[in-house]
Amino acid sequence: MDWNTICEYMLIYHLIESAMMNKSISPKCTDTQIHHEAVERALDAMVDGWTATRLSQLFGALSDPSRVRLISALLAGELCVHDLAAALGMSHSAVSHQLRLLRSLNLVRFRKEGRIVYYSLDDEHVEHLFRMGLDHIRHPEKFSEEATRSHG
Repeated sequence: MDWNTICEYMLIYHLIESAMMNKSISPKCTDTQIHHEAVERALDAMVDGWTATRLSQLFGALSDPSRVRLISALLAGELCVHDLAAALGMSHSAVSHQLRLLRSLNLVRFRKEGRIVYYSLDDEHVEHLFRMGLDHIRHPEKFSEEATRSHG
C-alpha cells in the first residue's frame, strides 16, 4: 500500500470519527436496499485484516498528545532523550516510554554517539503524515465549522 492510500484512510477515519461524535452530521438512511456495485467498490478498496491492524496501531500511536508533541519536537531534527524531556516538560522515564512505543512502530529511529542516544523521525513519511494531519485540523473551513458547533 502506498503512502497516499494510507493518508486517504487517515482522512476517512477522521471523517467517520467526526460523524460518530456529532450525530447531526450523519443523516439516517431509511432505504434498506443493498447497492451491490457500491459494495463491490468498497470490497475492492478495503484493506486486509493485517494491514488494518497495523494501520490502526499507527493511528493509535498518534492518539496520545504526548507522542504527538514528541513527534512535533523531532520535526526540528534529532534530539537526545534529555533534550526531549526538557522540551516537553516530561520526565526522562516518560519520554523513554513513549519513544519505545514509537520506535516499535517505526515512527522514530535512534543512533548512538558514545553514551548519548539521539532520536529522529524514521523517514519523510512520518513528517508527511504529521503535517497532513496538522493541515487538516488547521483548515479554515473545518475550524469555522467546529467553532460554530461548539459555540452555537
